[in-house]
Amino acid sequence: MIQLPQTPSFNLTGKRALITGASSGIGLALAAALAQAGASVTVAARREAQLQELTQALVAQGHTATYLVMDVADVEHTENQVVQNGPFDILVNSAGLAIHGPATETRPEDFDSVMSLNLKGAYFLTRAVAKGLIDAGKPGSLINVSSQMAHVGGIDRAVYCASKHAVEGFTKAMAIEFGPNQIRVNTLCPTFIRTALTAPTFADPDKLAWIENQIKLGRVGEVEDLMGAAVYLASDASSMVTGTGHLVDGGWTAS
Repeated sequence: MIQLPQTPSFNLTGKRALITGASSGIGLALAAALAQAGASVTVAARREAQLQELTQALVAQGHTATYLVMDVADVEHTENQVVQNGPFDILVNSAGLAIHGPATETRPEDFDSVMSLNLKGAYFLTRAVAKGLIDAGKPGSLINVSSQMAHVGGIDRAVYCASKHAVEGFTKAMAIEFGPNQIRVNTLCPTFIRTALTAPTFADPDKLAWIENQIKLGRVGEVEDLMGAAVYLASDASSMVTGTGHLVDGGWTAS
């Protein structure tokens, strides 16, 4: 009788996951996704009240969850938190900032704010989790939430695009460096996702029409559209995937 291959497991039982930017929106959804797949999750962000509420909701559903108050842009504090609470088998870095406007009007302080979190913070957070895994002799999966704008340009988004293109660059370099340690590094690249932060954009009929025209599936994204992708990248199902950007963009970048 033919021996059929078995699909690698999407189950994350026994894995410890750190999810930053988890107090709302995409980060909250991805924390729920990993918890529902069996991971023990540590949710992190700056807003403690929201983290407490999320942790209580996860525990109430039978999941294992704790929280850390963390500002990813504060590199020294973040690295100390990772050392004290790690090692983490999985990282999902969903902390990010967007300050949109014409490139001709970009203020240096706005540029620095975006880069401090989206690039510098993400870089050193990813490095810190990788170091913890290397020191422990463990494999892992590190995921930075990037954007479709890491692969294209966008009006009024020069600084944001620059930060996310840079994330793709260090992701590839770290994937090469950490590959021998069986530590995978990838990005998750969403299109426009319906959250509290994007609500003002979607409330503008002209902007909404433009977005829906660019997304070939004809609708904006929901946080649920990202949850399966995050579990895939975190799990053994993607054990041969590293150094790449996983686009969830409804076909935006296909044309």
